[in-house]
Amino acid sequence: MIEILSAASLARARVTGALVADILQSMKRRATVGTNLLEIDAWTREMIFEARAASCYVAYEPSFGRGPFGHYICTSVNDAVLHGKPHDYTLADGDLLTLDLAVSLDGVVADSAISFLIGDTAHPESLAMIQTTERALAAGIAAAGPGARIGDLSHAIGSVLSEAGYPINTQFGGHGVGSTMHQDPHIVNTGRAGRGYKLQPGLLLALEPWIMADTDELRTDPDGWTLRSATGARTAHSEHTIAITEDGAEILTVPTPGTAA
Repeated sequence: MIEILSAASLARARVTGALVADILQSMKRRATVGTNLLEIDAWTREMIFEARAASCYVAYEPSFGRGPFGHYICTSVNDAVLHGKPHDYTLADGDLLTLDLAVSLDGVVADSAISFLIGDTAHPESLAMIQTTERALAAGIAAAGPGARIGDLSHAIGSVLSEAGYPINTQFGGHGVGSTMHQDPHIVNTGRAGRGYKLQPGLLLALEPWIMADTDELRTDPDGWTLRSATGARTAHSEHTIAITEDGAEILTVPTPGTAA
């Protein structure tokens, strides 16, 4: 299903997007050496409930997972890149943490992810990976607008990732959002320009370039959810929800002024 939002729904989507971004920034500030992933999950739950919003994850039970996810945020550490299930792990200096969050508020969903380093230990390779996904995300957003095609976004994202030398996995990528978390169209992180669905004003998309340092192969943890690089290499992931407008693309998952870490 491809859903086109009304002006009223788009206004609600802006509020949802700011909430998702604010929660992520709050968790980034709180995630320090000694923080447990289960603490991050509990803090996220509190902020979602305080906003009278709903988690998109707790009861989520897709074909690629094993049973309901059962948590409020994805916490992926180091070689984990997607769907990291919170568990009893204490963050250490130098860890690379990815937080991925989707929330529904007033019937509209927003989805975003950030990657960052814990503590003070320098890790240039990890920082370069994070910055590459951020550049790829910016390129995908710049390519979006009414009349553009999904292939234009995929090509823009993939060009940045491949030029930086990273392998690209096409099993998981961006997607439409709206009244539900995962909708058509699917947006792979590499592709050919000029192909695929033509973007229309009112369409919401979650773009999410993610990479693994030296492989495009994933393995699944025994928890049935957490996806890791097959080689144990580090990973990074960046995501924004955007709205296609008459003028281009509007980033919805932007923190409320003064809340960014």
